[in-house]
Amino acid sequence: MEAGGGQRFDVAALGEGMLEFNQVAAGQPNYLQGFGGDTSNAVIAAARAGAKTAYVSRVGDDSFGRSLLGLWIHEGVDVSAVATDPEAPTGIYFVHHGPNGHEFSYRRAGSAASRMTADWLVGGPAGAVIRASKILHVSGISLAISASARAAAFAAMRLAREAGVRVSFDPNLRLKLWTLEEARAGIATAMSLCDIFLPSLDDVTALTGMADGGAVIDWGHAAGAAIVVLKLGADGAIASEGARRERIAGHPVSAVDATGAGDCFCGNLLARIAAGDDIFQAARHANAAAALAVQGFGAVAPLPRPDQVRALL
Repeated sequence: MEAGGGQRFDVAALGEGMLEFNQVAAGQPNYLQGFGGDTSNAVIAAARAGAKTAYVSRVGDDSFGRSLLGLWIHEGVDVSAVATDPEAPTGIYFVHHGPNGHEFSYRRAGSAASRMTADWLVGGPAGAVIRASKILHVSGISLAISASARAAAFAAMRLAREAGVRVSFDPNLRLKLWTLEEARAGIATAMSLCDIFLPSLDDVTALTGMADGGAVIDWGHAAGAAIVVLKLGADGAIASEGARRERIAGHPVSAVDATGAGDCFCGNLLARIAAGDDIFQAARHANAAAALAVQGFGAVAPLPRPDQVRALL
């Protein structure tokens, strides 16, 4: 923190930003180049929502890495905790669209971000950024990209808690990146270290078999989270602070591309919490923001501004 104990950042996020190649239409060979990476999407969403933000990551010393740094700087996201790795590439992924929705194909093995370590995080600029934030956001993908990144993420969460920084965790299950057994163990540890738990129902069902929203909320609180917000996609969300829970209805919209909608939800929610909203106000705002985000292509380009969200609400 700065002298006098002030916090420089409302929301810091840890993870991997990537170049995105999003199929323009099912069965077509044309792809629209954009940007992605779940926590990168979330921190950009938070920045567009008005929060002071920072990202903790590594990128390759390549054109893709430089493009990501340019994106974050353009969006007002602090990059003092983003390292450039001269020996590893920036990750990329492809989004394919078909009858079952969108499907991801990753090219991220051995990426710069996967080379994050706990020692690198705690001892350098990343640790200082985390200590200077109100909220740290981490995801299951941050844990899944490598064993060393998982250790770095856990170190970041513990560092945040020691510094009085609230920790947000979205399990964001990707079984192409790790086994179900690894995911269950890693997510259980992360749940025990978070204050704000932000699962989606589909992910929890795949992880545990639970399909009842109320049971998922109870599960999150039992693991230690003071706040649980269950994302239900087009059906909205359920927000809970323990003693009170509220169902928030979805907004009927014409969805074009759901890539990054959950990340948009998380970023807007955390921005509003950092601004002083209660969890129910924040969840209503986030729910509307996500409804706007699915109406455009890509994970970043359609992330809304506050005036658009207010107009929908």
